[in-house]
Amino acid sequence: MTRIDLHCHSTASDGTLTPAELVRAGVAAGLDVMAITDHDTTGGWPAAAEALPEGLRLVRGAELSCRWHGASDYPIALHMLAYLFDPDEPRLAADLARLRTDREQRAEKIVAKLSADGVPITWNEVYGYAAGGSVGRPHIAQALIRAGLVRTTSEAFASRWLGARYFVPKADLDVFEAVRAVRVAGGVTVFAHPRATSRGRVVPDRLIVELAEAGLFGLEADHEDHSPAERAHVRALADELGLVVTGSSDFHGTHKTVQLGDFLTAPESYEKIVSAATGVPVLG
Repeated sequence: MTRIDLHCHSTASDGTLTPAELVRAGVAAGLDVMAITDHDTTGGWPAAAEALPEGLRLVRGAELSCRWHGASDYPIALHMLAYLFDPDEPRLAADLARLRTDREQRAEKIVAKLSADGVPITWNEVYGYAAGGSVGRPHIAQALIRAGLVRTTSEAFASRWLGARYFVPKADLDVFEAVRAVRVAGGVTVFAHPRATSRGRVVPDRLIVELAEAGLFGLEADHEDHSPAERAHVRALADELGLVVTGSSDFHGTHKTVQLGDFLTAPESYEKIVSAATGVPVLG
């Protein structure tokens, strides 16, 4: 059986393995196909491609930070997996650059708030954890763990710390604009963990219907943050709308307990994604 994991993060965003280490870990985990999908960046693509082991196919992608503004009270955040798009397409490249800049500025503001309250972490330390990649809250969590204030990344994301008291909002792409931009760049989009109620508010099914009409290609059903009932709901909705279904680990290294290959995508869904994309080819 072909083992396919289409949602993996490296140190180019908030994972703990470098892109080169990530692809080598993919082979060690018995994967045949893996995707590198760092948050709002393609920065890990070259190193992953250069280190790609023989026998492993690499899907180049990104996880885009999006918002839906149709809620009655305030926008809902959601993540869109974008696969095999042209990273040099001007519109999408500009969107990604803006998101990365905002992520860094947001992280600086959070560190400043923590420092103002006497928390012993510095911007230089947090920036160093990102190792030149896209700075995110998990890098601040690393600093909090180092300072002995929390034991885990999950604890750092609780309301006492980054979840509420030191929370700073960030700019995101309008979800419809994101889907359209990825299509223009020759890629395809899959809605990441769309029913993960454990993460907070989720969008209604009517939005997914509208996104499908706008060009959404698939839904991620098998994910650690989906209950069995939520996975079944996503599969049924995808079947109704003619969308592909994926399953992925959402691997972040030691930031999360899930391991590469814990959730997989069926080969037929993978082949549909590859056939529909025209931006960049699968490597390997």
